[in-house]
Amino acid sequence: MKLQRRRFLHLVAGAAALPAFSRFAKAQTYPTRPVRWIVGIPPGDTPDILARLLGQWLSERLGQPFVVENRPGAGNNIATEAVVCAPADGYTLMLVGPPAAINATLYEKLNFNFIRDIAPVATIMRAANVMEVNPAFSAKTVPEFIAYAKANPGKLNMASPGIGTSPHVSGELFKMMTGVNMVHVPYRGRAAAITDLLGGRVQVYFDNVPSSIEHIRAGRLRALAVTTATRSDILPDIPTLSDFVPGYEASLLFGVGVPKNTPAGIIDKLNKEINAVLADPGKQARLADIGGTVLTGSPADFGKLIAAETEKWAKVVKFAGARAD
Repeated sequence: MKLQRRRFLHLVAGAAALPAFSRFAKAQTYPTRPVRWIVGIPPGDTPDILARLLGQWLSERLGQPFVVENRPGAGNNIATEAVVCAPADGYTLMLVGPPAAINATLYEKLNFNFIRDIAPVATIMRAANVMEVNPAFSAKTVPEFIAYAKANPGKLNMASPGIGTSPHVSGELFKMMTGVNMVHVPYRGRAAAITDLLGGRVQVYFDNVPSSIEHIRAGRLRALAVTTATRSDILPDIPTLSDFVPGYEASLLFGVGVPKNTPAGIIDKLNKEINAVLADPGKQARLADIGGTVLTGSPADFGKLIAAETEKWAKVVKFAGARAD
């Protein structure tokens, strides 16, 4: 009788362990087919380049293609919703960028809650924006710019590639922390904003570094400061805004997310592989070329960063009174 009961308990324990073993086995063999890599902007911009680079590096390590699928529109929300609705099996990844934190407040109604519906996998990098002006503008430093703006309230035009974009909220954070009054002029994309800055029709733009670097190097634009807490490797001679506005920081945080309920084993494996790729000095140098500084950590670390960024940008969006069109 005791022998039968013992055998029964062993069978029950073995049956209970089967799902866990199955999940472990799937994580060990993952991926066994191509992985979709959803990016919420058109090809050619920094997030797209980043996804293609990391996808190539992960393909080399894991032996399966990581295929970039561009889903632009609605300020990255179309891409996010596609990932939220995808099977939670590790075969749909999302390139997480600044809209993940900004859109939570910018949009009144979303069909998802990013923090609830997207599981963090790994950070990739932080990147800087650069506060830049037309060379004909009189201010040559941030203190001179602030003094001019305060002496001429409402007379300076601040360009952005659209409401709620990183350049827009970077500029609004500057306004909030310095008390200057500038008029926000949103454009449909970076090219139009830079064209008008080059033409002197707007005076200042907080652009992504890679978009403006050649204009800065050629002297067609004057860089006053970068928005990260430390200097940018790609613009090592340009000071940080926090040198003049203590506590200012407005970097672009990039990472990887997956649908909630994706198996923990798969998330952990992706995190390990991404961190291994980013530890390579050659890969770090390549990301520095597009204005990034590598940032690694656990899925939990990335989750905390997303939450902190969401809280931070909520204050700035509310200060600006910004609403998505």
